[in-house]
Amino acid sequence: MIVIIQCAAGKQDYAGHMQTSDGRKVMFVANPHLSPSSENLIYARPDDSAPTGKSWREELLDYNGREGNPHGLLPAWVLYKNPTYKELVDRIGQESLYILSAGWGLIRSDFLTPKYDITFSKAGNVEPYKRRSTRDKYNDIRLPDGISEQPIVFFGGRDYISLFCELTNSAAGPRTIYYAGKPPDVSGCRLESFGKPYTNWHYQCARSFARERFG
Repeated sequence: MIVIIQCAAGKQDYAGHMQTSDGRKVMFVANPHLSPSSENLIYARPDDSAPTGKSWREELLDYNGREGNPHGLLPAWVLYKNPTYKELVDRIGQESLYILSAGWGLIRSDFLTPKYDITFSKAGNVEPYKRRSTRDKYNDIRLPDGISEQPIVFFGGRDYISLFCELTNSAAGPRTIYYAGKPPDVSGCRLESFGKPYTNWHYQCARSFARERFG
C-alpha cells in the first residue's frame, strides 16, 4: 500500500536551500515577481531555468541522484514540522509514504527537498507570491511506474485533490480519497468520509488510519 499525504506550510528553520554556483540561496515560490525583495535569496519557480540551463526541478532530481548532500537538504518527511509525517514514516516506512507537494509534485518521503513556499490554499492569510493556481503549468513529479499497481490512499484538503488525481492517473490499483465535509466531485477513486471538516483534519485522519492499519 502507498500512503499519500499533502505537504505543509510549516517547514524546519534549519532546512537547506538549492544554491547557485556562487552560493546564493534559492527560495522556490509560485509567483517570484510578487515576492518581497531580499539580498539573501533568489526567488524562482521550480520549473524556471537555473544558471546551468536546466530547470531547477531537473537540478533537484539530479541532486537526489548523486552521492552526498552539500546543501543540507532534508528528506521531505523531516522538512515539514508537523509530527504526523514522522509518525507515518515510523509506522509504514519511508518507501511507502509519499507527499503531495504543491511545489514538486508527488515525492517519496525520503526525497531530499529544498525549502520552498508554494501552496494551493485559498486562505486569506496566504500571501499572493506563495499561491499556486490549479491553472498554472508545472512539470510535477508523477507516480512512479513501479508502484502503479499498489492500493493508494490519500489524505489532504480539497484544494489538493485534483493534483492527486492527475499525478496518479496511471495507477492500475485502487485509489481511495479521504475527505471531510461535502464529497469531492472525482471519478476513478473510492471516497471515504472523515466527517465534518476542521483545520488540518487530514493529520488526525492519517494518524488514525496508520494506527489502525499498521499498529
